[in-house]
Amino acid sequence: MKVKICGITNLQDAVDAVEAGADALGFIFVQTSPRCVTQELAHSIIETLPPFVVPVGVFVNRPRKVILETIEGTGIRCLQLHGDETPDDTVGFPVPVCKSFRVGSDFQVSTIAPYKTSAYLLDTYVNGQFGGTGKTFDWSVAIAAKEFGRIILSGGLSHENIEDAFRTVRPYGVDVNSGVESSPGKKDKGKMLELFRRIQEVACSL
Repeated sequence: MKVKICGITNLQDAVDAVEAGADALGFIFVQTSPRCVTQELAHSIIETLPPFVVPVGVFVNRPRKVILETIEGTGIRCLQLHGDETPDDTVGFPVPVCKSFRVGSDFQVSTIAPYKTSAYLLDTYVNGQFGGTGKTFDWSVAIAAKEFGRIILSGGLSHENIEDAFRTVRPYGVDVNSGVESSPGKKDKGKMLELFRRIQEVACSL
């Protein structure tokens, strides 16, 4: 199972996440987010990353031109499109794309079908928020969604429920943000270490 630590805002958190075992780090380019970073800051962190740790850029309803400029200016190697992007909006980029879907009570798994991206991230729907909600959703939706491809589970994940998430959903990956923070935009090293300890523990038991 791949693990992405999202909402990286400083070099020390990036170093701690990598040392804990992260496969990918998320950099949020959404101005309304408390975890928003500039291109300059993201680039300064990304250029220090080991070669097998993937820097992911998170965008919400941004013009293609802006996204391409950010790829060029930062070195991000994967896109997470977390807004209301259409299937056409997700193709034609020089790096892999993960399309995010916010899962509420009326979410239909068939919504995923028209999208042909490298993976699909499922997060919890909260009105007015495009992520970082700290809330879980009905994981049976994620299980059903696996018929469409690689599913990345997000929304309210932490060391307290990661074992249940792994055993229940068996996702391709998980995306953890607020569950390993001491405050918005500041990661907690102890929480990250415990998260990965439990992931390793449950993986070895299966």
